[in-house]
Amino acid sequence: MSTALVPQTGLGDELVVHLDAQIASAQRLLDAVLRQGQAIRARQVEDVLGRLTDIQAEMGRRAALEAHRTAILTAAGNALGIPPHTVTLDALSELLAPAQATAAAERSAHLRGLLAETTREHAINRALMRQELAFLDHLMRELGGELDTGYAPPANGTRPARSAPFRTLDLEA
Repeated sequence: MSTALVPQTGLGDELVVHLDAQIASAQRLLDAVLRQGQAIRARQVEDVLGRLTDIQAEMGRRAALEAHRTAILTAAGNALGIPPHTVTLDALSELLAPAQATAAAERSAHLRGLLAETTREHAINRALMRQELAFLDHLMRELGGELDTGYAPPANGTRPARSAPFRTLDLEA
């Protein structure tokens, strides 16, 4: 027994509007991540922290979008007679008018691209931050006269004794 699925214009319109909102959110997130990368490279600590706040705020807004996405998948799953977590864009397209299905597929591809770029840039930012922190750790060890454990192992397995700690100012009154 086969049942033909009737396009549900309301669901299609809701999906396209939702994907537009997801794209706008992803673009704001990418912008914040890119600006954070610029701040890291320029060593502008306050700007790095400011962009972190922007990223956290956008992630909070994205949580509401995910709740809406779940509602759309639940409605589609009910209409298709399948569990919501198994609904794919191809399956959902059966419920959409052809123009809506095309628009949804285009927006979905655009969204995936934005999210992939955001993931790449965020990974670069994390690597830059690790590099900056490693250098700062090394610098603080040198200034504090502590043994450096970070850059290279000693050739013979032991560290040479340090004659005296570095001094930044050597003043006498």
